Amino acid sequence: MEWHVKRFEELTAKELYRILAARVAVFVVEQNCSYHETDNKDEAAIHIYVKDNEQITAYARILPPGYAYEAPSIGRVLVEKEQRRTGLGAVLMKKALEITVNEWDAEKVMIQAQTQAKSFYEGCGFETVSEMYLEDNIPHEDMVWTRPL
Repeated sequence: MEWHVKRFEELTAKELYRILAARVAVFVVEQNCSYHETDNKDEAAIHIYVKDNEQITAYARILPPGYAYEAPSIGRVLVEKEQRRTGLGAVLMKKALEITVNEWDAEKVMIQAQTQAKSFYEGCGFETVSEMYLEDNIPHEDMVWTRPL
């Protein structure tokens, strides 16, 4: 497995296609959720992913401060179904947090977490900061990670 960290303009057409295909496979098809996957935030994002035999197996999108929240944020976090519960998601989040701290000297990082994944994010150091709300008919909670002193 090889990790990649790229800004939008560094992605090849093939890489972008594979990223979007992976996101649609998880968030639209697997979760049976119809929503606009392309939201005009990808161009500002840092994209982190790992691939195995040219297939994206884990991915996250890191947004700068002011795009989704006042603080930088991590979103579109996914791990391919066959790779879940292997520790790959925790490695992905650790790398995404490191990038966020290095890029913007972030004291805090926000996420919009699906409630069913709350315990996973808590294990990565995030704490809930909102009530549950529906986003595209899926329960979500806002969570924050605070950089240790």
